[in-house]
Amino acid sequence: MPYTVDFNSVSTVGLETSSVAAALAGLRANEARYFKNKYDHVFTVEPASDAKTTIDWVHRILKEERDIVISSRPLEATAFQVENIRMAYVFYENGLSINVMYTIDGGGKRAVGLKLSEGMEVPAELASQFKFARQKSRLAGTIRGSYFVVKNEY
Repeated sequence: MPYTVDFNSVSTVGLETSSVAAALAGLRANEARYFKNKYDHVFTVEPASDAKTTIDWVHRILKEERDIVISSRPLEATAFQVENIRMAYVFYENGLSINVMYTIDGGGKRAVGLKLSEGMEVPAELASQFKFARQKSRLAGTIRGSYFVVKNEY
């Protein structure tokens, strides 16, 4: 069942099995606030079992672009379009959030963002390839993030 993320009252709904559920919920709420403020988009997620197409698309990009296979279990995902940008998010049990920003028009911005919830370790599959910058968030505490540019068509 889809869940509309409320950034005014952060909830761990759908993320309860994560060892960093509260921090991951804050990270998810931080994303919801960004899209509401910038695009007036209501951020809605669905359980991973209902979002296989979105998760497969994100995992395909990770595998083909950087030979990355995420070992943690996906808990939730969402896919939507704002303006001419296709967005996809996957939230993982270990506290990782991966998003793909894919401009539909050729030659636009296309990137994968990686965010680590406060309190989680850098996953082994990412540790050797990325340096993570820190960012403070009222909703999520300290977020560590990195990204890479998508080079191929998906």
